[in-house]
Amino acid sequence: MNSKPAEFVPPLRDGVGASRVQVPVGEWATVAAFLDKRFPAVGVAVWQSRFERGLVLDGCGRALAAGDACRTGDTIYYYRELAQETVIPFAERILYRDDQLLVADKPHFLPVLPSGRFVQQTLLVRLKQATGIATLSPLHRIDKDTAGLVLFSVNPATRDAYQALFRTRAVQKTYLAVAPMLCNSGMPLRYRSRLVQDEHFFRTREVPGEPNSETVVELLKQRDGLALYRLQPVSGRKHQLRVQLAALGAPIVNDVLYPAVQPVVDDDFNRPLQLLAQSLAFDDPLTGELRRFSSTLSLQGWS
Repeated sequence: MNSKPAEFVPPLRDGVGASRVQVPVGEWATVAAFLDKRFPAVGVAVWQSRFERGLVLDGCGRALAAGDACRTGDTIYYYRELAQETVIPFAERILYRDDQLLVADKPHFLPVLPSGRFVQQTLLVRLKQATGIATLSPLHRIDKDTAGLVLFSVNPATRDAYQALFRTRAVQKTYLAVAPMLCNSGMPLRYRSRLVQDEHFFRTREVPGEPNSETVVELLKQRDGLALYRLQPVSGRKHQLRVQLAALGAPIVNDVLYPAVQPVVDDDFNRPLQLLAQSLAFDDPLTGELRRFSSTLSLQGWS
């Protein structure tokens, strides 16, 4: 019986994996013409530079030239670059690592994955550079503005077993947040609401209807009109904790998106969002043992 040939995996370049695009049905005279049509914001000059430096590959890993033919179904790999990228002046920390998992403590402002204006300054790329593990993949995400724990898969063969924990809500996630003191609210409070994507794609909003999100809110400390809350999300909707606390009348300190978008041009590193992914706990799907991880970070002025 013939075995299926192994799929080509492009090597890391400065910790960054190659992006992949498959040529759809259509007619393009050359690879360069297709890429310029597919990604018009990049620009012809940038693509030409990437071709000249061997940063555009075919599905087998051969460096492509700008004038090479482009056929429907072809796989093209390319390496993203940014001319200028804001340096995030805070360091991540690896808390745990074995053959299956890596647990990292992410600082505020650092995105988990390359996107938009961040490539090198992302948790995934920094960790790949530090460890040399090309197969690292996040099992879940937290906002770039949120600090705390992020769990990564090391071994692709066991990745789905761990991802299933998040899909089935089998991971107990605990966050800490600093926000105004809630008045006339019994604690702990179980808050449920319906969340949908806002007309602004980067935001989430509450709407009437059947709840699809749930968070348990517990008061830990209070002073000077502010409080430290423990938040335990049952569901995992985008920006869930930020939206729900704002809806309760207690927006998280230094939140620039909720309840309203603030006119911020660049990140103010002196005003981090006061939200921390503090702990993760789950039964390991391979061994059955209880896994529990805690962040070493804290929120400003609250220990």
